[in-house]
Amino acid sequence: MKRGLASLLQLQLNTGKVIENDVSGRCIVDYKAEKGQVTRAKNLELCKTAETGFTTHNQILGVNRKSRSVTVFTLEDGFIRSVVAEEFHSLAVGVRSSVAAKVVSRQTLTKTGSGAGPLEAAGKDVSEVVKSIDGKLAAVGIVAQTAKNQCKGCPSLFDHWQTEKKQLEPASLSKATAPRSFLALIQSIRKASKDEILKVLKSASKTSLPQAVDAVTSSQTTASLDAMLEFLNFTDATGFVLQERFLYACGFASHPNEQMLQALLGISKGKIGSNDIRETVVIIMGALVHKLCQKGGCNLPTVVKVKKMILEGPDSTQVESEVQMYLLALKNSLLPEAIPILTKYAESEVGAYSTIALTSLQRYDVKLMTDEVKQTVNRVYHQNRRIYEKSVRVAAADVILSSNPSYTEVKNLLLSIGNLPHEMNKYMMSKIQDILRFEMPASKVIRQAMKDMVSHNYDRFAKVGSSSAYSGFMAQSADVTSTYSLDILYSGSGILRRSNMNIYGASKGAVLHGLQVAIEAQGMESLIAATADEGEEELESFAGMSALLFNVQLRPVTFFRGYSDLMSKMFSMSGEPINVVKGLILLTDHSEVIQLQSGLRANAEFQGGLAIDISGGMEVSLWYRESKTSVNNRGALVVTGNVTVDMDFMRAGVEVSFETEVGLDFVTTVQFSDYPFLVCMQMDKTTFPYSEHLSKYESLSSGKNVVQRKSKKTQVSGSEFPLHQENSNMCKKVFDSSW
Repeated sequence: MKRGLASLLQLQLNTGKVIENDVSGRCIVDYKAEKGQVTRAKNLELCKTAETGFTTHNQILGVNRKSRSVTVFTLEDGFIRSVVAEEFHSLAVGVRSSVAAKVVSRQTLTKTGSGAGPLEAAGKDVSEVVKSIDGKLAAVGIVAQTAKNQCKGCPSLFDHWQTEKKQLEPASLSKATAPRSFLALIQSIRKASKDEILKVLKSASKTSLPQAVDAVTSSQTTASLDAMLEFLNFTDATGFVLQERFLYACGFASHPNEQMLQALLGISKGKIGSNDIRETVVIIMGALVHKLCQKGGCNLPTVVKVKKMILEGPDSTQVESEVQMYLLALKNSLLPEAIPILTKYAESEVGAYSTIALTSLQRYDVKLMTDEVKQTVNRVYHQNRRIYEKSVRVAAADVILSSNPSYTEVKNLLLSIGNLPHEMNKYMMSKIQDILRFEMPASKVIRQAMKDMVSHNYDRFAKVGSSSAYSGFMAQSADVTSTYSLDILYSGSGILRRSNMNIYGASKGAVLHGLQVAIEAQGMESLIAATADEGEEELESFAGMSALLFNVQLRPVTFFRGYSDLMSKMFSMSGEPINVVKGLILLTDHSEVIQLQSGLRANAEFQGGLAIDISGGMEVSLWYRESKTSVNNRGALVVTGNVTVDMDFMRAGVEVSFETEVGLDFVTTVQFSDYPFLVCMQMDKTTFPYSEHLSKYESLSSGKNVVQRKSKKTQVSGSEFPLHQENSNMCKKVFDSSW
């Protein structure tokens, strides 16, 4: 508080900007001097302090902070008559601005009288004068020192785990209690030693251990990382589940450091028992490279090593799974240097390489889409050099239409409709109509091109088929607009070729790719004695799923590969969906010490946890001549924030939170007993609860305590999301026939 008083009395009598050291740190201060008054405005957001914190580098998932500080000095005969200072800090969660806290600090100093002070002391310099007054006096810097918070009466990590572990069992992962316990546990782990953390990991039950691994890894401390590396044995393939949970938690890390990437690099160079884990390690390293580059760490030694490894990776091997692994790592890294490599692989003879390369290019900023990239993607779509699979050509079309296409590019796309394979004609027509209906960026140039009757006519736009593309709004609020898109492509024989579901969040110019689930199937024509489409005659039977979650591409999952594998799984099919991703994710993570100019400190902590369970499956019944693909998404989200001012003589704070539990199901049913096939798509949102909580508290050393609480709870009704009218008509026929 003495530092705060000394800082308050710092004063410049001339207008202008200066750099000052005070209790807030080293700050840029703007002085405005007028007759009898001086106004001091401090740019608090640029102040440099000894306190360090961390935050999530994403505008939607992160915390938005605004600060201001203004001090007004009133002068009289060259002396200060009064000082009035006001400082304001507000912190709000990007995804929900109502979950917010603000700190207002005011100081007032008024001259009440005047009198004679001590006599002047003579000396050569200040230090000599101070010494002559009192030899015990010592110089102390005005900038506040880092303070360590001591937790009084807090339970040990092991005791805390005992109280929370029931909420972290698999059966609770769709309830809000799971992420709430997850966030509380992370706070304890961050204060714990390596040995304390290992004690929890070794004592956890088989069912709760994966969730404990999520919490320990998400804590992102040196002790937690060391504990995980000692606990996991990557040479043992039986530990696959825990190893994968650790790696995915690294990929979703809110503020990863070089040490975490160094650990994964070390694992990749060692012996790994499971090939799937080896691939996941490399894919996740790509995600960490992207996050570290976002923080300005692109030139860190370990980042440079990993960049070199994944950039050279695709050309360093002939093994198909390894090439895909490196391409997926590049997809996660979003390195500008990877664009030429991805452009090259977009024209690959292997369809899987081309699809990964093209979907990777679509994630880049449009400004990086050079003429060379666009020419390559157009060559793929129009098959100028070789025949490509439909799924590859469709991916190329998506890149063209999302990269500020030119009039000529759009016209050539329109002219191709009618000359494409049967179902691809219908898909492209649906895609164009969806862009126009949803007013996407390419809609303006498409309207210009469609004024030409050669490219826009009944012959092209009356194509029939089951394939479709549709986009819609999931939710709209003052903070975030959430949209979904469903793209379905069938083979000419009517069997699903590719299904792609996306969910995006957008806020103030920032876009978050929240979820993508893509199901791909090929070589299934032999099941129904149908003829494969052009360029797909030699494809082996395959079905799999690929998921992208919060901008992180996960390792794809294979349902079956090869005809014998298909037949064995078809006869042993239980109807149970295959798990794609399950666990707890730390989405929002913000911690900082707000050094107030009064000398007091406000500690701000905001965390958001998500419990998620995504599964998918594909069933084929030859007896009923029906296939069904399903994607089931279950999740519970909790975001909490608290700001506290804790002194020896008083404690005050505010806690805010919101929580919700949601479910989203996407089911596609295909009946191929008659031709044309009946296809029905359904996308359902379950009824879900939503609640917000606020509590304010003050406690004084005298024993006086004040607590205020407010809550708001609502139920959001479930619904089936609308798709195109043709789908609704088809669903009526499917349900009538099945009934």
